Amino acid sequence: MPKVLIAEDSSVIQNIARKVLEFQNFEIATAKNGKEVLQKLEKETFAVILMDINMPQMDGMECSRQIRALPDEKAQIPIIAITGNAKNYSEEDFQAAGINHYLPKPIDFDALVELVKQLSA
Repeated sequence: MPKVLIAEDSSVIQNIARKVLEFQNFEIATAKNGKEVLQKLEKETFAVILMDINMPQMDGMECSRQIRALPDEKAQIPIIAITGNAKNYSEEDFQAAGINHYLPKPIDFDALVELVKQLSA
């Protein structure tokens, strides 16, 4: 069962994403900010990271850059950004941070499931 890390400071979005992905047989871990993501990566491996861009303490862009700088295979984990401010970022901004794909909020959960399935295969 592939394991997905949901990095999202909104408990509502985090819980909905968890339920949707668990229904599709994904194992789920959660983090409320980028610092928690990096702490979890020290102990666990994930098939995909769902990364909110606007989080407290460390946002998703900085966290993604730090993941890509890791010295091991965890630097290659696919990252899906989610943001309510997609218009504030260009495709090049996401690529420069090492983000593989992004989905705008409100999240299309069908598209999310398909993307997670594709990237975790």
